[in-house]
Amino acid sequence: MSDLLRTRPASTAEMIAIFSDRAAIGHALAFEATLARAGAAERLIARASADAIASACAGSEIDPADLAEEAALAGTLAIPLVKRVRAVLSDEAAAVLHMGATSQDVVDTILMRQTVAAKGLLAIDVGRTCLALYALAERYAAMPAIARTLLQDALPIGFGLRLAQAAAGIDNAARQLDAEVAANAKIQFGGAAGTRAGLDGKGAAVAQRMAEELGLAPGVPWHAQRVGVAAIACAVGMLIGALGKLARDVSLLAQNAVGEAREPAVPGRGGSSAMAHKRNPTGCQVALSAAIRAPGLVASILGGLPQEEERGLGGWQAEGPALADLFLLAAGSAAAMATVVEGLEIDEAAIARNLDAAGLGSDIGESEAIVTAILAHHRD
Repeated sequence: MSDLLRTRPASTAEMIAIFSDRAAIGHALAFEATLARAGAAERLIARASADAIASACAGSEIDPADLAEEAALAGTLAIPLVKRVRAVLSDEAAAVLHMGATSQDVVDTILMRQTVAAKGLLAIDVGRTCLALYALAERYAAMPAIARTLLQDALPIGFGLRLAQAAAGIDNAARQLDAEVAANAKIQFGGAAGTRAGLDGKGAAVAQRMAEELGLAPGVPWHAQRVGVAAIACAVGMLIGALGKLARDVSLLAQNAVGEAREPAVPGRGGSSAMAHKRNPTGCQVALSAAIRAPGLVASILGGLPQEEERGLGGWQAEGPALADLFLLAAGSAAAMATVVEGLEIDEAAIARNLDAAGLGSDIGESEAIVTAILAHHRD
């Protein structure tokens, strides 16, 4: 059932693992165990039952393929998963398993835990990309090059300014993603209609305990309020687009007729099956492909915002796969561009030759000062 030939060329193994079937099952079991422990702490269920539930969840071996078949019939993975755990419990523990929760609580909490993990992983390669770009921007801040507007020669620019602007765009998008995840990656625990019914008025306390243990922000139920998910999706989409802008520029500079910069030579990468002389910008290809796919994924999540009443039909169910794909694409793009920028080959002779051919002089205006200002703002 592997789809690695589709996912791995566009993403990283580490991000694929975050959104894997086994990871999702692990988060679902953690939800149930944490709910039981929180219920016991609030004296809603017996400690012995909570211990039994936690033990059953920890020792559960659920085959993803089997669960997927059952989830396809049930409409959600939570129903067959809870059924499997309940089957190994005593009657007393089975009766309080999943108490006060609903299937969407499980699914949304899984997605938010994956989102937090994905954001942390993504930050590593985004940081590599920005760090390398800022270093190059500083080094080449005062080097005159020809700027291009509407793909035509314009006026001279400091070559480093082009790199600094690309880095600032990526950095700004990453900071926006950090802010959206911090604000919106919340525990989902509201029960059948989002009212936390049947919890003796202790639903908020249970949710607080669960949030702390699961590494999520606390909050009220948000079953039908999906703006937070959409905000995260938009932020990931912007980051992919910012990485794509860098990829577009590098690929244009790498053209044979321009030759000002090109990707590093990596064994096994960038070749052609038919033309041995070619050195293709394959890293940029990964990032540009992601940038083409991302807007449609973001749009699908935005399209689901008009959710029906207390629980929508089809809207929130579309979010998980789309958000997972966005993070997968972002990871592939960031990893590819980090490698590109860290080994970027800049041809100073080609830069000078193209500038001279344009015949527009070498006045780069305040390019160097702008680079300095960008570096001062982003290196805090």
